[in-house]
Amino acid sequence: MNVAVIGAGSWGTALATVLADNGHMVKVWTRRREQAAEMNEKRTNHKYLPGFTLPDSIEASTDLKWCAAETNYILLVVPTKAIRETMKQLEPYVHEDTILIHASKGIEPGTSKRISEMIKEELGEKRVKDVVVLSGPSHAEEVCERKPTTVTASSPAGEASVLVQELFMNNQFRVYTNHDMVGVEIGGALKNIIAIGIGMNDGLGYGDNAKAALMTRGLAEIARLGVKLGASPLTFTGLSGLGDLIVTCTSEHSRNWRAGYKLGTGKNLDEVLNEMGMVVEGVRTTKAVYELANELEVEMPITTALHDVLFAGKEPNVAARQLMGRVKKHEEENVSILMRQKASDK
Repeated sequence: MNVAVIGAGSWGTALATVLADNGHMVKVWTRRREQAAEMNEKRTNHKYLPGFTLPDSIEASTDLKWCAAETNYILLVVPTKAIRETMKQLEPYVHEDTILIHASKGIEPGTSKRISEMIKEELGEKRVKDVVVLSGPSHAEEVCERKPTTVTASSPAGEASVLVQELFMNNQFRVYTNHDMVGVEIGGALKNIIAIGIGMNDGLGYGDNAKAALMTRGLAEIARLGVKLGASPLTFTGLSGLGDLIVTCTSEHSRNWRAGYKLGTGKNLDEVLNEMGMVVEGVRTTKAVYELANELEVEMPITTALHDVLFAGKEPNVAARQLMGRVKKHEEENVSILMRQKASDK
């Protein structure tokens, strides 16, 4: 197969490596000529994945038409804020046989749109075969090291997700399919919010007890919002829910964890983002999900606390105390809410 990978960051490069390992010819699009030259001539992508050598079947270019015009598989791996602009440029090269795969994780502030919804809006009336999301617990560095990794491919129709499963799957990179695209996208996006909170917890030195509580209660509020939007509760116990939450909250590979850690040690958001030098999706997603939760009247106390730290200047330790001092609850209350919601949907 010829596969176009749109985006040459760490995750786009790692997925291009999986595709190359599977014998596909991979064309990677980047905005920067110097990055394309480095990837083609030195076989490296030092800024995003230092120390790794790219397979020879990966070619990089700044020419979007050259990358995308003659393929049925287009993999979109750009930051959420760049999805719409990139799709406008990509639209002339997609057609009714195109399978658009996205591996980005986020929600758009202002519209509360998931990435698949943004893609379809930008395509307008133009038809593609399907849009598939590829998501799950996966650090780019470990994928490039060929360490065992397992993810989920999801599309409502199902046929396209099976084709994507076949495209990517090998002995190191296992792909499951799932029809619940809403749940897969929500789980992949919202775990970044909780990862910022976990990093903040570690920066404050609060320990493992608090970390476990944040992850557990964080998953509960992710599921609450997801089910409200039509997702299956079971999706959040799977790879794109619990699995992605674990890997993002417990590893220093995670940009969101690192950003939260810096915030916990006393740095402000502008300082943190300048030091990171790469997109921290959880920041933008926190703003979007805070707006959406208020609109839908879904209780999300951890998201609200993080929003106040990121955008309202609240001190992290103050936000933590306020979370601990909330009104008394019963742990099964969340389960009851999810069950009632699914019953009403039927």
